[in-house]
Amino acid sequence: MAKPKRSTDPDGAGKRTTIALNRRARFDYELGARFEAGLVLEGWELKSIRAGQAQLADSYVLVRDGQAWLLGAQIVPLTSASTHVVADPTRSRKLLLHAKEISRIFMAVQTKGQACVATALYWKGRRVKCEVALAKGKAAQDKRASIRDREWKRDQARQSKQAAH
Repeated sequence: MAKPKRSTDPDGAGKRTTIALNRRARFDYELGARFEAGLVLEGWELKSIRAGQAQLADSYVLVRDGQAWLLGAQIVPLTSASTHVVADPTRSRKLLLHAKEISRIFMAVQTKGQACVATALYWKGRRVKCEVALAKGKAAQDKRASIRDREWKRDQARQSKQAAH
C-alpha cells in the first residue's frame, strides 16, 4: 500500500495527512470562510480512502433539512473490501458540523453567486475530515490572472534554480 502524501494545513497549526484535494475549486472559485467537517462513512469507504481511492472533483455541499450533505465526491469501492455490499461510489455523505456553521453556510448559499464546495479530505488522528469553503465564482479574467500568477511563480523558481547552478 502506498504511503499517503503529507502536507501542512493552511493555518500552519501542525501536520495533517492529505487524502484528496479539489484543485478545480481553487481555480474556479474565490474561496472564503472555511469549515472543518466530519464525515459519516461506511466501512468499505474507509478502506477505499486508506487505499487512496477518493476524489473531490465536482463535489459540493448542500444544506437540506438542517443537515449538510456532501454530493459529488467519489470513493471508488475496492473489489476485495466490498464483496458483500452494494457500493455506490457517489452517494450523498452526511457532514458533521455545528448548527451555527450549518446555518452560516445555508445563509451564504442563499445569496446569488455563492456556493459551498469541498476543498480537501484529510486524516485528523484516526478520523477523516473534510474541509469545506464558502466560494464565489470567478470571472474569466480572474481565471486568466490566476494562470498568469502561477506561470510567473514557475518562471521565478526556474530562474532562481538556474542562478544557483
